[in-house]
Amino acid sequence: MKELIKVREKGQITLPLYMRNKLHLEQGDLVLAKIVDNSLVLTPQEMVDKDQAWFWRQRWQKLEAEAEADIQKGRVKSFDSVEELFDEIEKNSEADKNRKI
Repeated sequence: MKELIKVREKGQITLPLYMRNKLHLEQGDLVLAKIVDNSLVLTPQEMVDKDQAWFWRQRWQKLEAEAEADIQKGRVKSFDSVEELFDEIEKNSEADKNRKI
């Protein structure tokens, strides 16, 4: 749907209510503004706390996907104690030496 919007003082615009509702935009939300082929594109953004940013890094997401695939395919083990877990890690540490992430 198209809408003609007037640019006001200091470059301000007001997005129509139906657009804000459709995109779940509320006062204080952030949008990324960029010019694409002579058009202004606004994209709603979610902000992540700095102390949570590690989770969204490409390397961590790759490891998460790998772990999820292992879980889905049943490639998991359970241990009755931490000692059993450490024994397993030490036993397999040489086998995983060349693993690349």
